[in-house]
Amino acid sequence: MATFALIHGGGGSAWDWHLLEAELRGRGHDVVAVDLPVEDESASLLDYADSVAAAVGERRDLVVVAHSWGGFVGPLVCARIPAELLVLVTAMIPAPGEPPSDWWGNTGFGHKDMDDPIGLFLHDVPKELAEELLTKGRNHADKALAEPWPLDKWPDVPTRFLLCRDDRFFTPDFMREVVRDRLGITPDEIDGSHSPMLARPAELADRLEGYLTGRS
Repeated sequence: MATFALIHGGGGSAWDWHLLEAELRGRGHDVVAVDLPVEDESASLLDYADSVAAAVGERRDLVVVAHSWGGFVGPLVCARIPAELLVLVTAMIPAPGEPPSDWWGNTGFGHKDMDDPIGLFLHDVPKELAEELLTKGRNHADKALAEPWPLDKWPDVPTRFLLCRDDRFFTPDFMREVVRDRLGITPDEIDGSHSPMLARPAELADRLEGYLTGRS
């Protein structure tokens, strides 16, 4: 069995993973879901990675799973502690020295109307669950958004990218191009919105387990 370290996106929390965590634990895996210190004005990207590494502790057979903005943190964790696999779930892919705030312009990400967050990010998530998620949002301090990504190359860890076909935020055509450009791989694909951990936790767990067994 594996240990899954689950890294949430910008403004999110460990709660975002609670359905997937239950799925994975029910299949015999260990799970570590961490609240990144996103509200801490003094916390750097490396501090974010350290918070995950500290929570993982001495656990081994580690699979790091990073969602959305968490793509800036997942590789840093893999550079700090041994990991068997890094899975990016509809995530941002950093380049060496790139501040997260520059990613949008550097990748050609277009403007999105943010007035309807449920329609943009959560359109296939059960209504009550989507509304609860919105109450748990956290402000993101500027330091980790503005500082350069600290690695000079991608960590030496097998990496998979899972794209969401119905994602209205990181749309499929856009992300396929970013993944090819920045990782040089073809992304895997799953149905659903930007939040598969809440909309399709069992299917996402199947995919993650498939990576371990070679079925995906």
